Amino acid sequence: MSDSRDYNRTDRPSSPTGVANQAAISRLLEHAESLNVRFLNLEFTDVVGLAKCVTIPVEQLADCLANGKWFDGSAIEGFARVAETDMFLRPDPATFAVVPWRAGIAASDGAGGETARMICDVLMPTGERFEGDPRAVLQSALEEAAAQGYRYIVSPELEFFLLHEADDEAPEPLLHDRGGYFDLSTDPAADVRREICAELARMGIGIESSHHEVAAGQHELDFISDDALHIADAVVTARYTIKAVAQRHGLMATFLPKPFYGVNGSGMHTHQVLVRIEDGSNAFADPSNAGYGLSLLGQRFIAGQLDHAPAICAVVAPLVNSYKRLVPGYEAPVMISWGRVNREALVRVPRATPGQPESLRVELRSPDPSCNPYLAFATMLRAGLDGVARDLTLAPPVEEGLYTLEESARLRKGIAVLPATLGEALSALADDDVVRMALGPLVAAWFDEAKAQEWLEYRRQVHPWELERYLPLF
Repeated sequence: MSDSRDYNRTDRPSSPTGVANQAAISRLLEHAESLNVRFLNLEFTDVVGLAKCVTIPVEQLADCLANGKWFDGSAIEGFARVAETDMFLRPDPATFAVVPWRAGIAASDGAGGETARMICDVLMPTGERFEGDPRAVLQSALEEAAAQGYRYIVSPELEFFLLHEADDEAPEPLLHDRGGYFDLSTDPAADVRREICAELARMGIGIESSHHEVAAGQHELDFISDDALHIADAVVTARYTIKAVAQRHGLMATFLPKPFYGVNGSGMHTHQVLVRIEDGSNAFADPSNAGYGLSLLGQRFIAGQLDHAPAICAVVAPLVNSYKRLVPGYEAPVMISWGRVNREALVRVPRATPGQPESLRVELRSPDPSCNPYLAFATMLRAGLDGVARDLTLAPPVEEGLYTLEESARLRKGIAVLPATLGEALSALADDDVVRMALGPLVAAWFDEAKAQEWLEYRRQVHPWELERYLPLF
């Protein structure tokens, strides 16, 4: 696993009400000038994880770095009460990157120059973090881990579909894509995928590997392991980069968990490790454990995630559509169990690289690519740390097939099931104080309200399937 980056970066300008790091500002201004940057996108996310931005001309960059940028928080869903509309965006200089596909657009419209981006923290007028900012939610969880002596390192597997767009029909997978899992494909989508990886590399985002997934038109990018804040930034960036590159080829990219009936859905399996700050060692690894190589801390961390799995589901699988992926038969988890070779398990502990016991990691398989990665990683981390704090005992692994297990056998083994609907997941979230604490009171309250309304609207719909099945009979 790669060494993590320090999320408490020392070259970051201070809050708008404090004194900025002038040396860092000067270096960044010189760098932007050398790259012929004309505009800066100041990016942040709303609570559901959609990317937002305020664009400024490069002439305002120095002032923005030193003093932040005002914006109206009341315009962002779930962000602020009316009395708290004025907020600051504080750019993180470590996230500065030129947006590569904007160069061609700028040349065509005569604007010239480059567009760069910086990801921002959202601050209150006092200079304090806004507790409704998803990035702040993750930063708080990472600080808790750091106080216990750990860094949280993750590596997600981001799956998505590339589709044809049709004016009068629903989008469909690429017609010439007949590839399957890991297939060496010569269809145009393979070139699009390589182009996506190249664009992400230009933005400083490391992709360890990419490949075709099981379904037609389905692809996967595997991120190089890094600290969770950097990876959450990278996932948000990757989603809009993938969409931009696909659009450039006349295609549509979707991160909908289950866009098509009868084929595999898209997940975002996430590999996790706690790394000791003191010496950089893997706190999950214990080579003396011949069975799975897991340390006692690693076992308790898994036990915490299993214990909170139903509530975590509401955050890592946040759409009505998410639960059409979490069904038997498509390599998606349904039951709350762990193992090594069992692809049906919620948590897997893949074998460490031979001769490298420190490469051991823990994979959570319930997240999907529609989630807000900041909130997802925060709840995953807090749940695992809760298992450590409570000295939870990890149940025995389950390596047998779960989908064919009879109900009585499942109950004897004490294997619970994940929520089957968004409504069930929201009920679990309402009863889980640890996951709610991970979100913070403001985000948790907004999440409850917005997702409950989403579930209610869905339940009131009359679906074509119902009409097709029932109208001829009743």
